[in-house]
Amino acid sequence: METPWFAKRPVKDIRPGDHSWLAYSGPEERDSVIGPFVREGLDTNEKVVYVTDAPAELLPGLGARHRVDVEALGRTGQLRIISRRDACLDRRGGFAPGKMLETIGREVDAAFGQGFRAARFTTDYSRLISAPGRSDLAEMLGCEDGVGNAVSPSTMAMAICQIDRRACPPDELAALRDTHEVLVEVNPEFDDGILKISRTFEPNGLRVEGELDAARHQVFAEQLAQVCLARRRVHLDFTDLGFIDLGGLNLLAQQATVLPADEALVLDHLPPDVENVIEMVGWHRLPGLERGRERAFTETEGIA
Repeated sequence: METPWFAKRPVKDIRPGDHSWLAYSGPEERDSVIGPFVREGLDTNEKVVYVTDAPAELLPGLGARHRVDVEALGRTGQLRIISRRDACLDRRGGFAPGKMLETIGREVDAAFGQGFRAARFTTDYSRLISAPGRSDLAEMLGCEDGVGNAVSPSTMAMAICQIDRRACPPDELAALRDTHEVLVEVNPEFDDGILKISRTFEPNGLRVEGELDAARHQVFAEQLAQVCLARRRVHLDFTDLGFIDLGGLNLLAQQATVLPADEALVLDHLPPDVENVIEMVGWHRLPGLERGRERAFTETEGIA
């Protein structure tokens, strides 16, 4: 089987024409992506359309805690909260893909007429595919193909399709993912073109990419200390780490020594040369420092 091609983008880089996929592990990961997607649209004269039955004040990026006046934005048309019944359900409460496509077309046309420079769409399919009387997978795939055909050639529309990873079996999740060309992820905590540090949520931790040298020790130490505050096992994904100096390895060892006895820094996907250095100096024997997972297959990207 061929491995599908995907573009991976942080949410800040989502642009018109992107039909994006977010399979999230929990509310923290969902909110860390959808919140910035919503807020950036509202801050840059773009229309935001959220198809949901949840109250607006509980949605990512909205409500009093973000100082967003939902009612005022609703009056101007910049923010549209549309119930599932109005956006994509038939009279019997079943999923109606054609109605969803009509909703998207109508809102894009309205955004253009209202003078907004773009329209952002998002909805969560978790309940549609997991609830009793769930939607047929073929219907969902057909709808996603239709959304992609509507969004991809557009110079105004962009979309993030959300789903809880636990809402359906992995094969169905993969099939839904494959109707998208963009996998959206959280914005990096730090990125200077040489070192990139991003949060991960399942497992909890950080993904470290690029080169970690002396000039970047401080920012790495700060991010490592911050993620360790949650008092959970912390996984560090080193899949795309090209270089780490002894000072960076020493920071790992120092953090490991101050962790509680039941916690650990788990080093995932270590490059062979880094693993060799760790074993040579004996840091792998420190309590609180563990070797983690080997390199995973890309077939699961965007799923787990």
